Amino acid sequence: MDTTLSLYRIFYTVAQCGSISAAARHLYISQPAISKSISNLENELQTHLFERTSRGVSLTEEGQLLFHHVSDAFHSLEAGEAELSRIRDMGLGHLTIGVSTTLCRYRLLPYLKTFIAQYPHISINISCQSTNHTLDMLRDGSIDLGLVAKPEDTGHISFVSQGRIEDVFVCTPNYLNNLQMRTQVSGLDLLNAGTLMLLDKANASRQFIDYFLEENHIHASNLIEITTMDLLIEFARTGLGIACVIRDFVADDLKSGLLVEIPTPQAIHPREIVFAWKKGRSSHRFLNAFIDFVS
Repeated sequence: MDTTLSLYRIFYTVAQCGSISAAARHLYISQPAISKSISNLENELQTHLFERTSRGVSLTEEGQLLFHHVSDAFHSLEAGEAELSRIRDMGLGHLTIGVSTTLCRYRLLPYLKTFIAQYPHISINISCQSTNHTLDMLRDGSIDLGLVAKPEDTGHISFVSQGRIEDVFVCTPNYLNNLQMRTQVSGLDLLNAGTLMLLDKANASRQFIDYFLEENHIHASNLIEITTMDLLIEFARTGLGIACVIRDFVADDLKSGLLVEIPTPQAIHPREIVFAWKKGRSSHRFLNAFIDFVS
C-alpha cells in the first residue's frame, strides 16, 4: 500500500463532515488541496469515492466500504494514542528484575519499597534464580535488570555498583566450644573437623567459596548443602554446624553473640554487587528511572 496516511485522514474527515469546505476548515487545509488529495486517492485506488450533491458530497458504494475500514483503523490509532497518553500521565509501565533469593530479601526489597512509592502504577516482576541464570536472561533480553555479583566478563552489560559483600564462617558459641573440646583444633582446621554448611553447588556464592576451600586445602568430612541463605543462617543459629554466610546478613547475630565468627588466617575476598542491564536497553523509561534511583 503506497497511499500515505494523510490522504486517508483527508478522506475520513470529508466523509464525516459531508462537505469539502467543512473538512477544509476542520483540517486547516485549503479546499483545492482537499479536492486534489481526494482525486489523488481515487486515482491511487482506481475507484470513485464521492458523489457531489447540492448539500456537499456523499460516499459512493465503494467509498462506504473504504470508510468502514478506515474508521476502524483511525479508531484503533486514537485508542493507541489515548493509551500512550494514559501511560505517560499516570506513569504506567513495567520492569522485570532478576535476582537471587538472598539478594532479593537483603538488598532489593529495601529499594523497592521506596521506588514503588514514587511510581505506584508501575508493574514490577521479580524473577528469583541463580546469578548465572540471571546473567543468561540479561544476555537474551528476558529481563530488564539484574542484581548480581559482578561477573568477570562485563562486555555485554552496563552496571552500577551497590558495594561489596564478604563471606564469613559462623556458628553458635556452644557449637564452637564443644567442637574445640572434642577435636583440639582451631582456625581453618575447624572447617575440616566440624559439620560445614554451604549453599548448594548451583549457587554462584558456593562456586566462589569452593575455590577458597580448595585453595586452603579444606575438605570437610561432614557437609550439609542448603538451597537458600535464609535457611543456611537458621541452621547456623540452631547450632547444627559452621555455616558460610554473608557478613552483613548476620551482623546483628554477631553483635549480640548469638553467632561467632570462625577466624581464618586468610580473609575471603569480598565480592562486588551490581545492578546490571544489557547494553543498548537505555531507551527503557522505567529502567532508566530505577537506575537513577539506585545510583
